[in-house]
Amino acid sequence: MGINRSTLFFGDNLRILKNHIADNSIDLIYLDPPFNSKASYNVLFEELTGDKSKAQIEAFDDTWHWTEESERAFKEIVDNAPSEAVDMILAFRKFIKQNDVMAYLTMMTIRLLELHRVLKSTGTLYLHCDPTASHYLKVVMDTIFGVKNFMNEIVWVRNSGSIGRTAFSKRHDILLVYNKTESYFYDGKAVGDLREQNEGTFGGYFGTDPDGRRYREVRKAGKVYKYYLDEPRNPNDVWIVPQIPERDKTERLGYNTQKPRKLLERIIKASCPKNGIVLDPFCGCGTTLSACEYLKQKEDYHLTWLGIDITHLAINLMKYRLKNEYGLEQRKNYDVIGEPEDLQGAIELAQRQDRYDFQYWALSLVNARPWADKKKGADTGIDGYIYFMDSDKPKEYQKAIVQVKSGKVQAKDIRELKAVVEKEKALVGIFLTLEEPTRNMTEEAIQSGFYKTGIPKIQILTIKDILENAKKPSIPLQLDYRKKADRVKINEDNLSIFD
Repeated sequence: MGINRSTLFFGDNLRILKNHIADNSIDLIYLDPPFNSKASYNVLFEELTGDKSKAQIEAFDDTWHWTEESERAFKEIVDNAPSEAVDMILAFRKFIKQNDVMAYLTMMTIRLLELHRVLKSTGTLYLHCDPTASHYLKVVMDTIFGVKNFMNEIVWVRNSGSIGRTAFSKRHDILLVYNKTESYFYDGKAVGDLREQNEGTFGGYFGTDPDGRRYREVRKAGKVYKYYLDEPRNPNDVWIVPQIPERDKTERLGYNTQKPRKLLERIIKASCPKNGIVLDPFCGCGTTLSACEYLKQKEDYHLTWLGIDITHLAINLMKYRLKNEYGLEQRKNYDVIGEPEDLQGAIELAQRQDRYDFQYWALSLVNARPWADKKKGADTGIDGYIYFMDSDKPKEYQKAIVQVKSGKVQAKDIRELKAVVEKEKALVGIFLTLEEPTRNMTEEAIQSGFYKTGIPKIQILTIKDILENAKKPSIPLQLDYRKKADRVKINEDNLSIFD
């Protein structure tokens, strides 16, 4: 597709790359894929007290397992990839065997082949990884991009990490940097430091311009180049960029793998033209997108960004972050593709293998906070909460219980919701349904009476009414459950290049 507008994609990045991103169209790719480290990435929501919630919402598991999907991906590589990639993946399978590590490398290889396809000839890819996977991924990248196109191994010193008791403290990550061709865009001076000027010592800078600027001359291929003492120098491959402190209230959003925006700003400024297109296929909480917007507002960049994530939790968090930090609105300033926009789209989402995507999406329609990790815990009859303030009890937080149903519904579902509301001492129960409610359901809800004048104690909302009629739950002042990063002070005249 032709790219002329920033876009969020909801879905599997492999499918989206194949169906939506054209050959040779991307200037810069940054990816921070899940590491094969036997841990889960979570979105942590903040309690109303400001403390971290004990309920962690699993955004995605960072270990792929060998399944039918892995086998299909392996076969596709063997059938369609260049011979070097086929030889590599066959060799990996021979000595690694058929296990989770092999599944991880297979799923990364098929995606990296697509990322190589969409990268411009002048483009650069930054692959963020840790020591559990970097040695394998280096082989994969050498094979797909070519050893001669390996640019750098960046060591990001994050000044945070585990405290070493039986081993050295782990305080860095690796970024593998590859170019598509030898004719790549690079502006190291954009992120470089000024050369040190020791009084009386000029280290070869013996020339002086009429304006007093000191320089040295270097002859290369018959040409003479001037390097000035007061110019920024190209940076080295060790980057000291502090990680966001755990208790940071200005940037941290609760994503435990969130990267600092300054790291992404550095990558973009060094390796992307000011009017370039930036892609992040494992978008998470959207730091890449935030960095693009920051540079657009602060440093006169005109970037277009593309972000992809497989979970609606992440998509919803990114939309919230873009609005909270930069005042950006979906449709007005950027597009979202893959998210249901009508009833048929909602039905299709509900029919996917992972029904929790539908549940999380439906909760986001009413700004409800997802409850716990439903995939691992017992079903409590609670899918989400909405916290609110009541003028009669201004010093107490109140809550509404939210249930989501995508299948057949009946009156007993309402009776069960009423029981959960009573058990949890909630004031309101909200029932979100894809199917139209029966008359018995409506009567059962009406019999519950009112929490207070004009506010039914049990409320039934259909997805159709929410999408087509903008219907919302009837509750008092609602509180936002999501962590807020500080609003970035921007030039309002330059809010979006697409207005």
